[in-house]
Amino acid sequence: MNAMNATTAIASRSRTAQAVCAGVCTALLCGCADVAVKEYQRPETVGKASWSGATAAPAMPVSATETIAPDWWKGFGDPTLNDLVSRAIAGNNDIRILAARIRVANAQVGEARAGALPSLDVGAGASYEKTTGQKLSKTFNLGTQVNWDLDVWGKVEKGVQAQKAEFRASEADWRAGYLNLVASVATTYFQILQLDEQIDQQQFALSKNRDILATYDAMLSQGLIPNTRVLQQRAEINRLTNDMLELQRARALSDNALATLMGVPAGEFRVPRGKLRDRVRLPTVPAGIPSDIMNRRPDIVAAEYRVLEAHNLVGQAKLAQLPSISLTGRGGTSSFQLGDLLRSFTFGLLPSINLPGLDPSVRARARTSEEEAKVAEEQYRKTVVGAFEEVENALVNLDSHRKQREELRQQVDSLNVVAAQVEGQLREGVVSQLEVFEAQRSLLGAQLAMLANHQQMLSDTVTLYKALGGGWPPADVKNASQ
Repeated sequence: MNAMNATTAIASRSRTAQAVCAGVCTALLCGCADVAVKEYQRPETVGKASWSGATAAPAMPVSATETIAPDWWKGFGDPTLNDLVSRAIAGNNDIRILAARIRVANAQVGEARAGALPSLDVGAGASYEKTTGQKLSKTFNLGTQVNWDLDVWGKVEKGVQAQKAEFRASEADWRAGYLNLVASVATTYFQILQLDEQIDQQQFALSKNRDILATYDAMLSQGLIPNTRVLQQRAEINRLTNDMLELQRARALSDNALATLMGVPAGEFRVPRGKLRDRVRLPTVPAGIPSDIMNRRPDIVAAEYRVLEAHNLVGQAKLAQLPSISLTGRGGTSSFQLGDLLRSFTFGLLPSINLPGLDPSVRARARTSEEEAKVAEEQYRKTVVGAFEEVENALVNLDSHRKQREELRQQVDSLNVVAAQVEGQLREGVVSQLEVFEAQRSLLGAQLAMLANHQQMLSDTVTLYKALGGGWPPADVKNASQ
């Protein structure tokens, strides 16, 4: 009895010693490598409490929801624009590519999750051997093998979380592409309508100048003016005609650009003619735009999700240094007759412990992933700072063009009076036709500048809405739930 107790005690001490030895080895490996995985925190960036300019000082704060509606382009009050945006969202190729990338990223989540599942290999075969003077030898076999790497430390799960972050970043990329598309459609449409008005005004100027040329030809035949005056007027008509051709060329190119945005072959689509100031109204941008609306910008959200992805990949690379446990199960059968193949089986189980921490490439990968995470953080900071610049520039442009509009309005009013007075003086014979022409040309230039100002303010508003996130809801960037 004492001998049996002594044997049992020795065996128990042996198992304890083995466990302690394994624990010491694991502790030594962990002590040699940094395997601590920290909680994710948003990278620190420069802050901005408010925006500069008159729009930054409201009497009462304005909520993000009140500032920009998700369908903000409808604020321009143009049904044609609404239709163009809808068609572009449905047919644009870039949007479809971004949507396809979302599906790829979603599929890759399943691919990453499959790393924690066992793999099964099944095979069957037959062999035939013939030796001189011997009968044909036949052997049939059937075998299977199951391999399972146990995710003891959560390494595979870290990879799954990283791929989920990439999936969310891909969704944010799609929203950013959506916002860029709508902004491009709107600004291109505004340019087309501006060109239509410019073409109309250019045609009016050409008509007036042809009338002047006819008058000059009559005066030349009577010897009242020199031939140089007629040549000068013809040269002016040539200049105006050349400008007209350039405007028509720009209009055709803008139509082609808009067709491509909608996924339509260039040359097969044309926006109906119209006048910019008649069709499109200038919406009022609310005062007091809150700075926290920047959290709604899709490109910033995408950049932060990629920081989260890099953070998870760092955790995965660190955990990859820890010992891993693998289970391999084998089973099979073999027989000289096909009918006897399933009568007997052989099974085996082979557990193993791997020590990847001893592999220098595994540690090097952990260091590389940490540096890649720093790159993602800097890219995020760059995106935030660039977004601040876009908003500030849009506010500055909008405020400046608003002030210029008032100056241009006064200029047009003054030149309208001058043109009317010169027309009256011409009828009384006080001034020459050339002075009338000069007055009309000055008025036309001011009217075109007024038109360009209106188009610039519309485009500034689009740029501002885009820079502020285009009405997309805020995103709470964190690891997805299990």
